[in-house]
Amino acid sequence: MEPEVLKEKVIEALHEIYDPEIPVDIYELGLIYEVEILPINNVQIVMTLTAPSCPAAQELPIEVDQKVRAIEGVNDVHVSVVWDPPWDRSMMSEAAQLTLGFM
Repeated sequence: MEPEVLKEKVIEALHEIYDPEIPVDIYELGLIYEVEILPINNVQIVMTLTAPSCPAAQELPIEVDQKVRAIEGVNDVHVSVVWDPPWDRSMMSEAAQLTLGFM
């Protein structure tokens, strides 16, 4: 599978994952900083959470790993959670801001 096609499939999968406290998917929330397709279809994802004390801090990275790993053609997945830059509402898509009433 071409890396561009696989990246699109990964992003589609990320749109299916929601922060349990917010009715917007993690991609639109701006929690995904990077999706990189490495050789032999290994996927590297750099993400953050809304706050270090986020109740979903343990579950969300695991869910990201599992959803991406389930995509046909993915060889391996590495999810890194980072805190720099810290997440803020400006990282949300326009659609997410509208859904949450921030616009």
